Amino acid sequence: MNDLDALLTPEGRALLHEVRDTAPADELAVATRLRREHPADLVSAALGQARLRQRAAAKFAAEDAERMFFTPNGVEQSTRATVAAYRARRFEELGVTSVADLCCGIGGDAIALARAGIRVLAVDRDPTTAAVARANAEALGLADLIEVREADVTEVDVSSYDAVFVDPARRGGRGRIFDPEAYSPPLSWAVRTALAAPRAALKVAPGIPHEAVPAEAEAEWISDGGDVKEAVLWFGTSPGAVRSTLLPGPRTLLSRGLPDPGVRSVGRYLYEPDGAVIRAHLVAEVAEEVGGGLVDETIAYVTSDELRPTVYASAYEITDQLHFSVKRLKALLREREVGVLTVKKRGSAVEPEELRRKVKPQGPHAATVFLTRVAGAPTMLIGRPA
Repeated sequence: MNDLDALLTPEGRALLHEVRDTAPADELAVATRLRREHPADLVSAALGQARLRQRAAAKFAAEDAERMFFTPNGVEQSTRATVAAYRARRFEELGVTSVADLCCGIGGDAIALARAGIRVLAVDRDPTTAAVARANAEALGLADLIEVREADVTEVDVSSYDAVFVDPARRGGRGRIFDPEAYSPPLSWAVRTALAAPRAALKVAPGIPHEAVPAEAEAEWISDGGDVKEAVLWFGTSPGAVRSTLLPGPRTLLSRGLPDPGVRSVGRYLYEPDGAVIRAHLVAEVAEEVGGGLVDETIAYVTSDELRPTVYASAYEITDQLHFSVKRLKALLREREVGVLTVKKRGSAVEPEELRRKVKPQGPHAATVFLTRVAGAPTMLIGRPA
C-alpha cells in the first residue's frame, strides 16, 4: 500500500508515465538514470507497476491497463475484461441496478458493472487489494458508481442490493484449489448468500463437477477466443439450465437434455467442440447440429460425412486415418511435404512437442494431426481446417 500511495502522488504519476514503455532489457539502465533524481523505492515501484501494466494488457484494453494499478496476484486472478463485460450485460438485462461484488480483487468486475450503469459495492478483506480497487475506480472515472470497502465479505450486509456477485479465491499456497469447499470463502457459504439474494452469480473454476452444481442454479461455462475461462453459477434465472457461451459474440448453446451421441466410423469431417461446450457436457447438441457421432465413446470429437457450419466447433477435413505410429506419420508427412504441423490430442499420452521433434516436418505445406482413440484404438487422424 505504501508503494501505491507513493505512485498516486504527482511525482509517482509522472514516473509511471515516463517508464510505461520500458522494455525488460532496459530496466536496469532506466532505473540507474532515474534514481539520480527520484527515491530508489519510488523508481522500483514505478518500474514494477509498468511491468504489471504491460502484462495486464492481455486481459484489459490497453488504454485501461495504462491507467490502472495492479498487484501480481491481481493480474493473475482478475477476470478478463471481455468476460466481465459480458457478465455485466447479463446482470443489466436481468434488470439489476445494484450489485454487491464480494471478493472484488483489483476491481475488474466492478469496473465492468459500473460501465453498464450498475451501482457497485466492491468488498475485499486485503487492505492493499482494496486500495488498488479504489484507485482503479478513480483512475477510470467510475468512483461515483463504485464504493470500495475493506472488510470480510462474510460480515457484510448485502440485503439492500439487487444482486450479489461472488468470486472466491481459488488459489492457495500450493497453487490452484480444486475442492469448492476449500475456496475462500467456501462455495457452500457463497451458495447460501446467493439464495438469500434476488439474483446472484458465483464465479467458479471451469472444472467444477456437474454434481457440485446446486439444483437452484443455472450453470454457464464461458470461453473467450477458444480458451475456457470460467464457470458461473447463476441464481434467480433458470434453475437447472446448462449453457455454454462463446466470446466474442456472445454465442450461447443451451442444453436440450439430449442423450449421449452414438459412436460411428470416422467420416470425411471431424468437429472439435469448443472447450466451454465440452465442459458444459453439450457435445450431444453439437453432434445433432452437424449430423454426426463420436469417434469413441470416451472422446469429445464428433465426426460426420457432411460439412455443416457451426460456431460451437471447429471443422476439419480428414484425409488419412492411421493406427498410431511415429514412423508411418513421418513417412506420410515427408511424402506430402508438410513443414507446418499442428498437433492436437484427446485421449493420448503423447506430447505434441515430443511428436513434432520426432517427425521433423519439412516442406511448404501444412497439416493437422489428431492423436486420439477411435473405437478404443490409438489412432492418428490427419487433415486440414475445412
